[in-house]
Amino acid sequence: MRSIEQLTEELLALPPASRALLAEKLVDSLEFDTDSTVQAVWVAEAKQRRTQIRNSSVQSIPGDE
Repeated sequence: MRSIEQLTEELLALPPASRALLAEKLVDSLEFDTDSTVQAVWVAEAKQRRTQIRNSSVQSIPGDE
């Protein structure tokens, strides 16, 4: 069985799109103690913002600003 460190190294070598999909699946697999309706709204909002940034329909602001 591979260690977490070995698995992490292997996964970080994946292309960015594959890592993003994996991250989404991992987050989806976690159990949250929040209202499922509220969680669904936040997930939809996050995906909408991600799409806006990817297609350049909004201009992002660096975190230090």
